[in-house]
Amino acid sequence: MLEIRDLSYCYPDAEKPSLTGVSLNAGRGKILGLLGPNGAGKTTLISHLSGILQVQHGAILIDGSPLAVVRRKAPTRIAVAPQEYAFYPMLTVKENLECFAAAGRLGGERKRRRIVECLAFSRLERFVKIRAERLSGGLKRRLNLAIALLPEPELILLDEPTVGVDPQSRAFLLDAVKMIANSGAAVIYTSHYMDEIEAIADRVVILDDGKILRDGTLDELLRDGVAHMRLAVEGVPADEMNALLGRYGKVESVGEEWRVTLAHDRTPAELLAAVEKLGGRLKYVEFGRNNLEQLFMALTHRPLRD
Repeated sequence: MLEIRDLSYCYPDAEKPSLTGVSLNAGRGKILGLLGPNGAGKTTLISHLSGILQVQHGAILIDGSPLAVVRRKAPTRIAVAPQEYAFYPMLTVKENLECFAAAGRLGGERKRRRIVECLAFSRLERFVKIRAERLSGGLKRRLNLAIALLPEPELILLDEPTVGVDPQSRAFLLDAVKMIANSGAAVIYTSHYMDEIEAIADRVVILDDGKILRDGTLDELLRDGVAHMRLAVEGVPADEMNALLGRYGKVESVGEEWRVTLAHDRTPAELLAAVEKLGGRLKYVEFGRNNLEQLFMALTHRPLRD
C-alpha cells in the first residue's frame, strides 16, 4: 500500500539532513516495526506520512498515487495515534469520540456505528461518561487508539502506543494492533521496546542518522548465526574467568555476570566443561542467538542520545 522512494528532508538552517535516501514499503495486513534512537529521523518520517511536512526530495506513494493527492481526496485513509495524548481532557470518552468522528467527516448512522465499534474494540464501554483527564494511563492510550480508528483508516501510524501503561494494558494494546493488521490495514509501529517489535512486527526497519541501516523480517535481520552465552560463576577469581572465557569468544563482564559471544568453532558444552574443570560452580547460564536489542545496539552504538 505504502511506498517511500528515496525520501530526503532537511529542516531550515539545519547542519545536515534529517532523512537521507529513505526507501521502504508497508503492505496491507502487515505490521512494520520502525526502530531508531532519539534523533534518528523517526519523527520526521512520521510527520511526512501524517501530512505535517511536505516532500522535499523523493516520493511517498499510496497505492501508486502521490501522498499529497491522496490526502486531498481522502484524508482519513491515514490515521495517527501519537505518543502524546491526542484528545480533549475536559470532555468525556464519548464526547471525544463524537468530536473526532465529526472532524473525520463521519455522520448519521456511520458515525453512530463507528463510535459503538471503537468503544467495543478498545473496551471503553464502561467509561463513556468519564472525563478523559480522569482516565488511567492505559485507558488514555486506548482512547488514543479508538479515536485514530474511527474513520477506518487503511494506514495507521502508532507512535510509542504503550508508553506509561501497566502490563495488562500493554498486552491488550499489542493484541489490538495485531487485530488491526489482521483486518487488512497497514500498520507502522514505532517503539523503544524491542520485545514489542519482536512480538508483533512482520518486518523491521532500523533507522539512524536519517538513513535506513536494516530492513527485513526478523529472521532475515537475526540470521547471523552468532551464539551468545550469559553465565554467573562462583569459586573462580575474575581474572581467571576472563582468561578462560576469552579462549571461547568475545567476553564482557557486567556485575557478577559474564557475557560471551562464542567463536564459530566453539560450543556451549565445551565452555561449560572448561568452567567445571577449573572448579567453577554455575549459579545460572543462558544460551541463545542474537536478538533484536543486541543487533540494534551494535548498529546504533551505545552513546546516550538526547
